[in-house]
This record gives sequence, C-alpha cells and structure tokens, in this order.
Amino acid sequence: MSVDVYLNFNGNCREAVLFYAEVFGTEEPKFMTFGDTPPSPEYPLPEEAKSLIMHTRLVISGSNVMFSDVFPGMPFTVGNNVSLALVMDNEDELKSAFSKLQVGGKIGMELQETFWSKCYGSLTDKYGVEWQFNLGIGEY
Repeated sequence: MSVDVYLNFNGNCREAVLFYAEVFGTEEPKFMTFGDTPPSPEYPLPEEAKSLIMHTRLVISGSNVMFSDVFPGMPFTVGNNVSLALVMDNEDELKSAFSKLQVGGKIGMELQETFWSKCYGSLTDKYGVEWQFNLGIGEY
C-alpha cells in the first residue's frame, strides 16, 4: 500500500510534469488529455479543455505522484496546503534535487543539519509546490 499525492495545475500541468520527470530522472510520462476521453453528448467538451491534462503520474523515489490540470472554470489555488516530502538515503541525490527544484522558486530553509536529520531543507518550486528534503528516515 502507498500514499499518493495528487497535484492540480492551472493549464501548465504538462510543463510541470516534464520538469519533474527531468529533475528526478523518471520514465517519460504518459499523458491523458481531456480530449482523449470518450465524447458525451450531454456534456460537450469546450475547445480550450481538449489539450489540458486530465491525468498523468510519475514514480518519484518509489512513490506515485499524480497530476492533472483543473477543468476550465473550476477553482484553482496554488499550493493549497500540499507539501511533498522527499526522503532519501543518498545525500548527493538529495542535494541535486534541491538544487534543481530551487531554480525559479523560493527557499524556505537551506539544506542543513537538524536534530532529526544530517541534511534537511525546504523550498517552494516555481509552480508553487512546497517540498521538504530529508536525508534518511530518522528514528520517528
């Protein structure tokens, strides 16, 4: 069993997912757009929705992270209290991911030793997603 995270974007889901796939060296993502869904005469699909991402996912450090664009006209709030915790045993990989994700973003806490980890930090990336970085799982 796993706990998966689902992130919504406001029209830039494809760009964000391709960025994350590059940062974490994942397999190339497969995208399902709203236009790929079977048509419904009761609910005609607006033209602007056809190329938006309905669903895709990446496996990042063994965890499924799912993504989609919000449907046109639906409410969207950047961040919306979502934080992803990247827990790794490889300090070089952790530092590399932090370095790449900070580009265009805002660092909350530089990578540093804490009482629970030899290397911990946090940032908000250029898409408004909050990330925490932790070397090892610790005792708790």
